[in-house]
Amino acid sequence: MPTGFGRLWTAQSVSSLGDGVSHAALPLIALTLTRDPMALAVVTAAGTLPWLLFGVLGGALVDRWDRRRTMWVTDAARAVLFAIPATAAALDVLSIALLAAVAFLLGLGGLFFDTAATAYLPDLLGRDPALLERANSRLRGAQTAMSGFAGPPAGSALLALGRAVPLLADAVSFLLSALLVRTLPAMPRPVSEVRESLLRQARAGASYVFRDRVLLGLALRPAVGNIAFLAVETVLALFAHDRLGIDTYGFGLLLTAEATGGLLGAGIASCLGRRLGTGTALTCTAAGEGLAILGLAAAPNPYAAGFALAVCGAGMGATMVLGPSLRQAIVPTHLMGRVASTSRMLAMCAAPLGAFLGGWLATTYDIRTPLYAAAGLLLAMTVVTASMTSNRRVEAALRAAAPAGDPDHAVSKVPAQESAPDLP
Repeated sequence: MPTGFGRLWTAQSVSSLGDGVSHAALPLIALTLTRDPMALAVVTAAGTLPWLLFGVLGGALVDRWDRRRTMWVTDAARAVLFAIPATAAALDVLSIALLAAVAFLLGLGGLFFDTAATAYLPDLLGRDPALLERANSRLRGAQTAMSGFAGPPAGSALLALGRAVPLLADAVSFLLSALLVRTLPAMPRPVSEVRESLLRQARAGASYVFRDRVLLGLALRPAVGNIAFLAVETVLALFAHDRLGIDTYGFGLLLTAEATGGLLGAGIASCLGRRLGTGTALTCTAAGEGLAILGLAAAPNPYAAGFALAVCGAGMGATMVLGPSLRQAIVPTHLMGRVASTSRMLAMCAAPLGAFLGGWLATTYDIRTPLYAAAGLLLAMTVVTASMTSNRRVEAALRAAAPAGDPDHAVSKVPAQESAPDLP
């Protein structure tokens, strides 16, 4: 791995730790200000609005800007941004409106940073498919460990010292990340296109996704997956309490099982890709997620439910390594930001639909119905996208993306895919 990757990995690990701190602390801080569920929902929704409103346009801007500079400037801005509610908390003037505004701006910063980081990584690694899988595996593993395991307990502990403390800790994490990203090697800017409006460039990036069957298949997986997973997440606490008899502490352990599976899935993703071929591996992980949710719905006890969630988490972890790695290997550099943001926007738009679906099904029928519906959606999505991201299509896309004069480059980097089993 290039030397610069270690700094990028460290920067994202530090930032993910801060995210885990704030993920636990912000809802608890909001609860000190109001008990109104709608007000709390506003704070949560504010963080997702930037993706819904500016997702594709943000990708077009990232494709115009220097990506390394976009990352470190965004992180520096988020560090300053966190200092605002921290100061307000220290002065006892914090409000729900201020938290919602900060959540919105943090979401906007996340849009630019995540898109720029996704577009920067292929340039750093020379668009090598094997290196991209290894890199995304390490990044995903670190994100899960920091934001899923270390961050939330730290956030709760820091909150006991005062409302401003976890906010300041997250500000420090963004500042350290910005300083590390600032030292990364500079990459050439994407070749400028013919002068076009930002809107036309954004539309071109979105249409590129919908015209390419492999990219469309990769985009459909998280979009449909978010509908299914949010339908489950909406009722999971109630399902665990009413059907499985799990208390608050046990529910935390249940979520830890899912995070543990995610960490394992990220670690074995590259191995799955080499042995099965990327296309078949993606199909198997999607099918595994659907069957795991089906098992969760039928779980007779908390142990079976924990195992089912761990299997589901492993499938999600592997998918979130293999899918982005393939996208980064086959998308032209000048379109990377727009393609990445379009895919992310589709997934973010699907999330509220899943939450509504889960609540409606549980209210209209019973608490297990959303889980059975989610499993059905995941398995149907697996069937639909299997041919779109088959090994043959993946190999053809890698060959087409190979550097000029080296047609064997893409396949030589992933030799196992020549003889890998294929699904229809």
